Amino acid sequence: MGAEHGDSARSGLGRFAQWLKSARAPKETRTDEDRESLLLAAAAAGLPLAPAAHPADYRCSCNRIGCPTPGRHPVSFAWQTQSTTDRGQIERWARHQPQANFITATGMVHDVLDVPLEAGREALERLLSTGVDVGPVAESGGDRMLFFTATRGTPEDEDEWWPCELDCHPETMDEHPGMRWHCRGSYVLVPPARLPADRSVDWLRGPEHPLPDPLTLLEALTDACARHAGAEPDYTTAWP
Repeated sequence: MGAEHGDSARSGLGRFAQWLKSARAPKETRTDEDRESLLLAAAAAGLPLAPAAHPADYRCSCNRIGCPTPGRHPVSFAWQTQSTTDRGQIERWARHQPQANFITATGMVHDVLDVPLEAGREALERLLSTGVDVGPVAESGGDRMLFFTATRGTPEDEDEWWPCELDCHPETMDEHPGMRWHCRGSYVLVPPARLPADRSVDWLRGPEHPLPDPLTLLEALTDACARHAGAEPDYTTAWP
């Protein structure tokens, strides 16, 4: 039993190593197989996925005139119920929609702490240097960093839910300058994703890292955001 468990664990680590090798490959050299493997890696780690729009020339694939979030939004209004970790469904989506980005719905299994890039880099260095177990981390669009954490939970009392919209109201930004906490009712793009102007969303730390309690990261992230707030754009506007 022990030997079998060890072989299984090594096999899992081997698959993650292959997925991460794909993640670190230059964007222009990635294949459809690399993309599919990375999406399946995220799903295998428990992140529920659904198809999203993608850049199409100088517009969004949704063809909405003046789309405010080109390439960053789900293609279906039913994305919350559509999101899944089912391997077969994700393979079908990936193969039938080869240009599509994918979102991961937050507040089910995981939350995401979304911070300005420079603040995220500073916080990540601090957290790793002090031995904190940091989970998956992605760089998004060249200006944001996404820290994937365990969710706040699913309380039995519906009144105890903390909707994600509460985290993006302007009056809350003084407490968490520059930070967005994606939880129930929100989503983020999952790597690999393409954005306009040749930008992308890519893993810095892959989904093989266990999801940490968000509170173990919060102090370092809020401190870094506070130090960088004066140099960052205004993040009090509504999103996504």
